[in-house]
Amino acid sequence: MLARILFDIALMSAIGVTLALIMVIAQRWLSNYGEVTVNINGKRDLKVKGGNSLLATLSDSQIFIPSACGGRGSCGACKCQVHEGGGPLLPTERPLLSKPEQADNIRLACQIKVKSDIKIQIPEEIFNIRRFPSVIEEIIDYTYDIKGITFKLQDGVTIDFKAGQYVQLETMPYGKVKQKVVRAYSISSKPEINDRIQLIIRLVPEGICSTWVHKFLQVGDKVNFTGPYGDFYLRDTEADILFVAGGSGKAPIKSMLEHLQEVGTNRKMTYFFGARTTKDLYLSEEFRNFENVFDDFLYVPVLSHPSAEENWDGRTGFVMPYFKEAIRDPQNTEAYLCGSPGMISAVTKSLIEHGIPEDKIYFDSFG
Repeated sequence: MLARILFDIALMSAIGVTLALIMVIAQRWLSNYGEVTVNINGKRDLKVKGGNSLLATLSDSQIFIPSACGGRGSCGACKCQVHEGGGPLLPTERPLLSKPEQADNIRLACQIKVKSDIKIQIPEEIFNIRRFPSVIEEIIDYTYDIKGITFKLQDGVTIDFKAGQYVQLETMPYGKVKQKVVRAYSISSKPEINDRIQLIIRLVPEGICSTWVHKFLQVGDKVNFTGPYGDFYLRDTEADILFVAGGSGKAPIKSMLEHLQEVGTNRKMTYFFGARTTKDLYLSEEFRNFENVFDDFLYVPVLSHPSAEENWDGRTGFVMPYFKEAIRDPQNTEAYLCGSPGMISAVTKSLIEHGIPEDKIYFDSFG
C-alpha cells in the first residue's frame, strides 16, 4: 500500500514537472516574435525584438513617451496614434480614451504589445526628450512626509525645460523590489539653473518610488531620469494668475514663481495652498518672501483640519470660498492648478462658476 502511494506521488510529480516544462517551452515559442519594424511618423524605422510593450520598446530605443504611472495603464499619458499593427482596442484602454480618440486610432503605448510590424504617429517634440544621468546632491526634509531632492547632472550635461514641466524618475531595485519603476514628478527648481534640478516628493503609503526616495535614497547615489515632459507651463500673457496647489503640488508653482522672479513681471498673482494642519505647511517663509519680490503677489495658506492646539489664525476649510477675494476680472484671469484629480475637479468647477474661462484653466493632476 505504501509503495502504491509513493508511486502515485512520484507519478504526479513527474506529470507536474513535465507540464511545467511544456508551459515554459510553449511560452518561449509563443512569445518569440522575432524582429519586427516600428515605423514612426512615416519617416523612421526601428528594427526591434518583438514581444515587449510599445512603451518599453520605444524607451529601449531612447524614445521616451510620457507615462506618469510608469506603464501601469492608469494615467493615460502615453497616448499615440497607431495606423497599423496595434491589434484590437483592449478593455484596459477604453476608460482612458474618448470616443473621438478611439475613432482616430489613439492607443495607450503601455498596453500595446509589439508582436508584428507597427506604424505609429507621435509628436515631433518627443524626440527632444532625453535620459539624464545624475547624482543626488542634496536631500531636504520639508515635512514628516515631503522631501526635496536635488539631482546634479553629470558629464557637463544640461537640461532645458519650461517652469511647470515634469520628469520621470527611474528607481533602482531595493528590498523586495527587484525591478526598476518609473514615476513622474514636477520640477520644483527654476529653468535658469540647468545643470541640476530639484524634485519635491511626498511619501505615498506603499508607493514603490516614493518609498525608495524616502527610505533608501542617499546623497551621492547615481540616478537616471527622463524628460522634460508636459504642457503644464506658464503662459506668456499679462493676465492675472491664480495658483492653487496642495502637498507636493507646490513643486511646479515654486518653479514658476522662481522663473518669474528672474524675468520680472507686473502680473497680479494669488497663490492658494491647501493643507490639513500646520505640520503640512512648508517653504512658508520662502513663499511669503515672494510678496516682497513682486508688486502684486499674495500667498494664502488654507488649513482644512487645524487643531485647537495649533492656534492657527489663518484661513480654514476649503480654498474655493476665498477665490472671490482674489478674482477682479474673470475673463482676464488664468489659473494654474496642481493636485489630486478630486481637488482639480472641485477647483475647476468653482473657477468656472466664478467666470474664469475653462480654456484658461491649466492643471497638472496626480493620483
